[in-house]
Amino acid sequence: MAYQSIEVRKLTPTIGAEIFGVDLGKQVGNQQFQEVHDALMENLVIFFRDQKLTPEQQKDFGRRFGKLHVHPNAPQLIEGHPEILVIKADEKSKRVAGEEWHSDVSCDGEPPMGSILYMHETPANGGGDTMFANMYAAYDALSEPIRHLLEGCTAIHDSNKAHPYRHKATDRADMQFPKSEHPVIRTHPVTGRKALYVNRGFTTHIPQLKKPESAALLEMLHRHVETPAFMCRFKWQPGSIAFWDNRSTQHHALWDYFPERRYGHRVTICGDKPFFRG
Repeated sequence: MAYQSIEVRKLTPTIGAEIFGVDLGKQVGNQQFQEVHDALMENLVIFFRDQKLTPEQQKDFGRRFGKLHVHPNAPQLIEGHPEILVIKADEKSKRVAGEEWHSDVSCDGEPPMGSILYMHETPANGGGDTMFANMYAAYDALSEPIRHLLEGCTAIHDSNKAHPYRHKATDRADMQFPKSEHPVIRTHPVTGRKALYVNRGFTTHIPQLKKPESAALLEMLHRHVETPAFMCRFKWQPGSIAFWDNRSTQHHALWDYFPERRYGHRVTICGDKPFFRG
């Protein structure tokens, strides 16, 4: 694809590209916005370097793509900005978000379209990369009989699997623990391509199958997602931004920097109900 107002440098032939020539802290013009959107559709995750954004500017950029999602259970750590999810780990952390391969909040009935993570601080001695995987490629690489089987199946996505530690007496009374049923193979609403849509973080079982069949098939699919040929790996720097299409990717945050600190702000864009079109 030819771009006129931005420069696009692919990270791998399969997924990921760095974008140059755009300042996200300023009002992005219509042509640049369309080309950024096109680059996202083509590369599934796009990266920007050396950006300087206030919380309001980050939200403004996200709103160009749709209504912003407010996480049902995340504490509001930035006053006046409930749409911003703080991503943080330091010497006090016992776990970090995103340690397993997952698609963001797939337990929702209408999971997010995408997420924009702006990194403020990175570990002083390295580490903390994020890996992304192409779920179109994961689907395409399956054998025809397995595709045929999966295209008739749905899967249960449960937030209790991702956050089992939250069921405590100290939980807020208003906390929600969503559970949803989605097609195992999802049709992308923009590109029309088919993507594998189960993940280790949220997916519990395939209700059309017997329990041992479901467990064995999901484990095979989870391992399949981890195929290196489907992936790119992004090394963060302060001021870096990653914007991923949550409908066609999974990601995995590497926690290889304890006890050092990593800190960023994420805005997430509302999506629609997953569907399969044969």
